[in-house]
Amino acid sequence: MSTAPDSLHALSCHPIAFVRSPYAQRIDAPHQPTVVAGTETGVAAEAVIEFVPGFPAAAFRDLAGFERIWLLFAFHRSEGWKAEVRPPRGGGKRSVLATRSPHRPNALGLSAVELVAVEEGALRVRGVDLLDGTPILDIKPYVPYADAFPQARAGWIDTIDAAQGRGSAPGPRKPRARPRGAGDVSAS
Repeated sequence: MSTAPDSLHALSCHPIAFVRSPYAQRIDAPHQPTVVAGTETGVAAEAVIEFVPGFPAAAFRDLAGFERIWLLFAFHRSEGWKAEVRPPRGGGKRSVLATRSPHRPNALGLSAVELVAVEEGALRVRGVDLLDGTPILDIKPYVPYADAFPQARAGWIDTIDAAQGRGSAPGPRKPRARPRGAGDVSAS
């Protein structure tokens, strides 16, 4: 078994931007950017990617004209990970690396979002599944000829699609109802 060069052990990333999103809690956000069923509005939400102070506009100005961009981000609220997880679409436990779970070995995420506008110090986007305050580590343009593989097989997800219908991913989970009287401070 080979080991990584010593230079990789010191790998570090710093946020270049932060998301300003309408989603304050995990329970509010869609599971995927394009799956908005069950969200409060039922439509793809707009958000702003605010670059950190001093980040040069020259680094992102040429994104204008791209319809979609990739956001590479940190799942900043992840609390560890397990080798197997239960995806929201069901079907039992799956290997974490065969899912899009936010609880990953390195808590890194990737979302393709619609770029609405390039603004001063920010990008306006639509179709986010990210929580407010999510740190953005990098941004790349979505290039259809290189990034889209519509005929690609999707392993266990193909089996779920065959049983439940393509794109049957659930919307956000609803909060559990509190038992009557729990936290109730009103007097009777």
